Amino acid sequence: MNIKEKQKNTFDVLKTDFGYKNKMQAPKLEKVVLSVGVGSSSVDKKRIELIEDRLTKIAGQKPAHRKARKSIAAFKLREGEKVGYQVTLRGDRMFGFLDKFIDIALPRTKDFRGLTIKSIDEMGNATLGIKEHIIFPETSDEELRDVFGMSISIVTSANDKKEAEAFLRHLGFPFKKEEEAKK
Repeated sequence: MNIKEKQKNTFDVLKTDFGYKNKMQAPKLEKVVLSVGVGSSSVDKKRIELIEDRLTKIAGQKPAHRKARKSIAAFKLREGEKVGYQVTLRGDRMFGFLDKFIDIALPRTKDFRGLTIKSIDEMGNATLGIKEHIIFPETSDEELRDVFGMSISIVTSANDKKEAEAFLRHLGFPFKKEEEAKK
């Protein structure tokens, strides 16, 4: 069962725990945002093109570049320079990406023992950091020297952290057990 189908029966599964009276009260996924910073590689045009190309392959749509809002002399950063890329996924692309992320990419992560519950904030959104983009099957493993990390933000309509955790566990996110997280 994929994430889209699991989201449809969220009300039936969580109504007793949270006292939902209407299907519209049940949380749902709103969007997924992928962010990559280019860091100090703003001089290296090939690396910036590589990051844009790989993020396009991973997300299935072209990323928007983010510019520096103001100059910072200590970082040799000028206003208007590219500092990163961002992709916002909604609808079927979002569900497809999350299915691929949970079922294929996370098991390929080195020493993966589950996602931490600390990644869920008080507003019911989860932000996960990925150290290596090569866990996604679309990227070629030939060029291991140009590995970059990314941030994946999953925005839900959950009201608080407890509701978001129950909802994301229902969708199949592999969170650590509470006793394992305390170790």
